[in-house]
Amino acid sequence: MIGNDWDEKLKIIWESEGFKKFWHIVNNEYEQKTIFPPKNYIFNALKLTPYKDVKVVIVGQDPYHGENEAHGLSFSVQKGIKVPPSLQNIYKELYDDLQIPIREDGDLTGWAKEGVLLLNAVLTVVKDTPASHRNLGWERFTDYIIKLVNEKDSPVVFILWGNFAKEKAKLITNPKHLVLTSPHPSPFSARYGFFKSKPFSKTNAYLTKMGLTPIKWERKE
Repeated sequence: MIGNDWDEKLKIIWESEGFKKFWHIVNNEYEQKTIFPPKNYIFNALKLTPYKDVKVVIVGQDPYHGENEAHGLSFSVQKGIKVPPSLQNIYKELYDDLQIPIREDGDLTGWAKEGVLLLNAVLTVVKDTPASHRNLGWERFTDYIIKLVNEKDSPVVFILWGNFAKEKAKLITNPKHLVLTSPHPSPFSARYGFFKSKPFSKTNAYLTKMGLTPIKWERKE
């Protein structure tokens, strides 16, 4: 399914009757409706960030629901698409935190290749219908992924923005890991504590302290 070490980690899921039934439902959705992201991008976060390379997890809710936006990475959009408001605020905080210039594109593939698992809790959505696949079954799958990362021996920083993401903190029990929380970067909530929260420098400081290479947040590819 993935093409890297996630396949072995998720083998019990791929072979389970429950997932097979769920995958049949997902396939039917793609046949009957316009679903985002494109089917080959559903597991893009796992493909770009192998399990062994995960150093940071940024949890999102569900994919963008507009044409050509979602490509399987939380908060990220495909090249050539206008940067969404939440990502604009993420870039503003990145500049304020680490003085990294604000980018004009919203493709975060470079972060994924740095070891940042950009994981949405729900991996598909019906066109123009936000949260339409919430409670379809994806949450059980992505919670399992978070639990697997929690089991890693090497330290991981979990960045949880907003109340939805903060709910995942209960899955993170390994004392080696760091959990950073703040309000969501959405324009509706960013000014209530997302700005000035400095998640990027805090992440790199922790990784460095634990003997790991910090994230190159300026990386584009």
